[in-house]
Amino acid sequence: MKSVFKFLKSEPVLTIAALAAIASCFFVTPDKEYLSYCNFEVLGILLCLMLVVAGFTHCGLFDLLTAKISSKIKTEKTLILLLSLVCFFSSALITNDVALITFVPFSIALLKNQGSKTLIFTVTLETIAANLGSLLTPIGNPQNLYLYSHYSMSINDFFAVTLPLGLVCLILVCIVGMVRKNSSLSASSGGNAYTVKKTALIVYSLLFAMSVLSVLGIIPWYISLICVCIVVFFHEKKLFLKADYILLLTFVCFFVLVGNIARIDAVSYAIGSIINGKETVFSALISQVISNVPAAAMLSAFTDNAKALITGTNIGGLGTVIASMASLISYRFISKTEGVKSSRYLAFFSAINFALLIVLLAFFAFGEFADYI
Repeated sequence: MKSVFKFLKSEPVLTIAALAAIASCFFVTPDKEYLSYCNFEVLGILLCLMLVVAGFTHCGLFDLLTAKISSKIKTEKTLILLLSLVCFFSSALITNDVALITFVPFSIALLKNQGSKTLIFTVTLETIAANLGSLLTPIGNPQNLYLYSHYSMSINDFFAVTLPLGLVCLILVCIVGMVRKNSSLSASSGGNAYTVKKTALIVYSLLFAMSVLSVLGIIPWYISLICVCIVVFFHEKKLFLKADYILLLTFVCFFVLVGNIARIDAVSYAIGSIINGKETVFSALISQVISNVPAAAMLSAFTDNAKALITGTNIGGLGTVIASMASLISYRFISKTEGVKSSRYLAFFSAINFALLIVLLAFFAFGEFADYI
């Protein structure tokens, strides 16, 4: 019993998600519709990327890049800004999930000698950058893809909303990054000679490319999952132990919770009665509880204001650690990092995220954003 409580205490997000999901089952009796709650595509692609990133780590790629970058960049501020901007722009093309699952473990390896405060600041800013940068394109995150399709938007209409918003978000990311003290990088952060297992690097690069193509919808996700699992099994099966199954289970719990909430008539009625004219603010706020992807799907049934929902659900990715479920990826990485307390990360993450959420809502809410486009 002690081991159970120890596990629950060590996994607070999973524990809360599981308890909330179980509680929601008392309001919606389990049935065959539960199977439709889980986004198996997201789960499958996440598992692919976990295995591929573990492969990159094992073959020495991150160690080599760490040494190369550390020999060129000498200050924390410059490096943190660079990493955050990479997350910002790459997320628009490969999604916020992929950007974080790729660059956060690399950043942790790169800055592990700089102390917990630096790691917490860096991962927080990278997460913010990935969530905000992903709003730039229809494929940057799931809610954009859904809303773009649901409202049959033209690409020009979509960019008319996201590009000005993205510019403001980019400025905010840079401002936050600039407030970091410009201290020197630890001499032990890099500079050593590292070798990479070239055959393994080629194999995992091909698997990574296949996974990204699945994100873009070019290759079916289950084909990538099968290929990745087969290659890893025969090439380096111990990498299966490196996958974060707790994160995948946490996603499943949230899928169940959100699916049940959407089927509670009283909740749907309440949403429909108050959303009109307040889509931006309401979608951002409800994202704090059920995350921005299901918020977009749920609220689209009650309004034709596509611009407000795109703005609100993307801004709403800031705030709580579940406002954008991609943020859970960063949390899982940082919580497993030696010397970093997850409670301190959550406190800092929440403070910065809510501050930026308030700033953006104050700027864009109630139609004020329309004056700038």
